[in-house]
Order: sequence, then structure tokens, then C-alpha cells
Amino acid sequence: MIRIIVQVIINALALAVAVLVLTGVDLTASAGMVEAIGGDETLANVLAFLLVGLIFGVVNALVRPIVKFLSLPLTCLTLGLFALVINTLMVLLTAWLSEYTPAVLSVENFWWGLGASIIISLTSAVLDFFTRRLGPAE
Repeated sequence: MIRIIVQVIINALALAVAVLVLTGVDLTASAGMVEAIGGDETLANVLAFLLVGLIFGVVNALVRPIVKFLSLPLTCLTLGLFALVINTLMVLLTAWLSEYTPAVLSVENFWWGLGASIIISLTSAVLDFFTRRLGPAE
């Protein structure tokens, strides 16, 4: 259970880095969400990143393995470059799903999604490396 919580936090931090670096990617908390927690906009933004990080984790856990399996011949044919397209599609799917929540991730187009997927992958890899090294041995 703790590993799932840590993974959601890692996803949220990776999304935050992508939002900070890229101008075509944005995450906003709805006004209703800000009002629901007493008007604290900073807390609403943190919760928005955590919520979208959770959605991103669920998408990567449920949808991504199926898509990777079905696109395996194309991934082999492109020497693995199609994996970037799959990662981008997972970011775009997360953005679409987040439209139905109080926290909305907006990605302008495919290319901004590609940049976001690269930044999220690199940030997640670095944070995952440090959390696994600092955590207890399994």
C-alpha cells in the first residue's frame, strides 16, 4: 500500500515538472475544488497534482500493458521508438480522463504530449531510483 502511495506522489511530482517546463501542458484545479477545501489555492493545486497522478498511475497500470502488447510488432519494427508514441498516448488519455474530475490536465497537441511524456519518464525514473535506494529492502 505504501508503494502505491509513493508511486502516486512520484507521478504527481513528475507531472509538476512537466507542467513547469512545458508551456503547452497545464494542470488546473477547478474553482469548486478550491472552494471545497476552504479557498486554499496551494492545497488545491497539490491535491490536483495528486489526483491526476493517481489517474496517470491507473492508466499506466491498466491500459498501457494492453497497448504495449498489441503494438509489439510495430515497436519491434521501429526499434523501440513506437514506445514514445505509446507513452504520449497515455499522457493524452490521462488528460482526457482528467476532464471529468475537478483537476484538469490540458495538453495542447500531440507534440506537447510527447515532450511531457519524455519529461515524466525521466523524472519518474530518477525519483523511483532514489525512493528504491532509500526504502527498505524487499
